[in-house]
Amino acid sequence: MNAKNPLHGITLEGLLKELVAHYGWEDLGQRIDIRCFNHDPNIKSSLIFLRKTPWARDRVEALFVQMRKAQAKKAE
Repeated sequence: MNAKNPLHGITLEGLLKELVAHYGWEDLGQRIDIRCFNHDPNIKSSLIFLRKTPWARDRVEALFVQMRKAQAKKAE
């Protein structure tokens, strides 16, 4: 993982799939309250929304970085 950019080399789809696998749609929808996570959630519609909505994408990316840091701490 690149220390300066922890998202380097990770696609939005890969990032989202990893978050869903870790948290599940329900918990993800509670952590980031956006409609595409709370009403009939799926990867395709979420990707469309996140690509068009910078503030939502920023929140999802921040949660991903936070999750990865927590996982790295556990691994130590």
